[in-house]
Amino acid sequence: MSSDRLQILPDGSITSVPGFEAAGVVAGLKPNGQLDLALVYSQYPCVGAGVFTTNAFKAAPVLYDQRVLKRNPAGLRGVVINSGCANACTGEQGMRDAEATAAAAADALGVAADDIAVMSTGVIGQPLPMHKIVPGVQQAARVKSAAVEAGHAASRAIMTTDTRPKVAAVRMTGETGTFTVAGMVKGSGMICPNMATMLSVIVTDARLTPELAQAALREAVEVSYNRITVDGDMSTNDTVMLLANGAADMQPITSRDAADYQHFVYALTQVATALAQAVVRDGEGATRFIEIAVSGARTRAEARQVAMSVANSALVKTAIYGQDANWGRIVCAVGYSGVELDPAWVGVWLGDLELVRDGAPYEVNEERASAILAQTDIPIRITLGQGDAEAIVWTCDFSHKYVDINAHYRT
Repeated sequence: MSSDRLQILPDGSITSVPGFEAAGVVAGLKPNGQLDLALVYSQYPCVGAGVFTTNAFKAAPVLYDQRVLKRNPAGLRGVVINSGCANACTGEQGMRDAEATAAAAADALGVAADDIAVMSTGVIGQPLPMHKIVPGVQQAARVKSAAVEAGHAASRAIMTTDTRPKVAAVRMTGETGTFTVAGMVKGSGMICPNMATMLSVIVTDARLTPELAQAALREAVEVSYNRITVDGDMSTNDTVMLLANGAADMQPITSRDAADYQHFVYALTQVATALAQAVVRDGEGATRFIEIAVSGARTRAEARQVAMSVANSALVKTAIYGQDANWGRIVCAVGYSGVELDPAWVGVWLGDLELVRDGAPYEVNEERASAILAQTDIPIRITLGQGDAEAIVWTCDFSHKYVDINAHYRT
């Protein structure tokens, strides 16, 4: 319905959205002297929405942002994001530091403290070095810009073990006007959802109510950020935040029946999906991008559950890294997924190669399987024979490098 109205902005950044500025600066939070603090700022008050980790050990910035969105759902002006330190499991001091970060940004920008959200990423259990954070925030406020490169600098500043920045931007021609959606994300390891799975800021100039912004974000997250996994570990800091400044020349979207609501959800989902897949493609040590499509389930939730079981299997992921068509590991993960099924109805395909039919091997062509596994993108299709529901999950393989990165994360 909306694809012919959508224009991808291949060189865009978060500042491709009118009214938004950004900065990425060196605050001294990373020992390598790289960009490590980002600011995203709107010239106009924004409707805000957020989806957060379900981890019981929520980091201070997560708790702070949840409170800010409740107190100020239609007056946000920006977000400060630091890398190098997660500000998680830091007690009352962590919350005070999150508040102080927002206050420093608000003071530098001439807005109220409740107008600013904060995000943090890095090592858990260490306090924020506020003697570096505050000057960094002040510097970011001074150099912020609407230039596309300023948005790219912000996307580089939020990286930790990421090997490259991740951005996406689109322009949508709706029924009543044109609007833009753009976003950035950081994430490479400790990626498994029950909300989102990393830090992401998505901005738009569409005109939305807070309720519809939240509803649209949840719809987009469910089929994007909630469909990826790198290693099965859910972070303490996962946050996806949407800021809508309403600067577009269009009619306000005030109900799900409004002409442009579905157009907005479509554009938002395209950006979120591109960013989510970029996280998987940049998974720590990843050499393969794997798409697992499960069909024939009774419900979409069960299809997703089976797909996630396969996607999180270390044995499946290592087999793909080793280019070994060991389909037994796939059906094993299907079997322990917790979904009730009849093995005699299960089928498995690797690309266009049928490996399993009716729960038994089907003329496995090892040469053809090896050729498929040598590709960068690996499609796995699983049929359950129980209904019409389906789901897709994206993951990556496990390599020696994943172990090396995480064995020495703090060093």
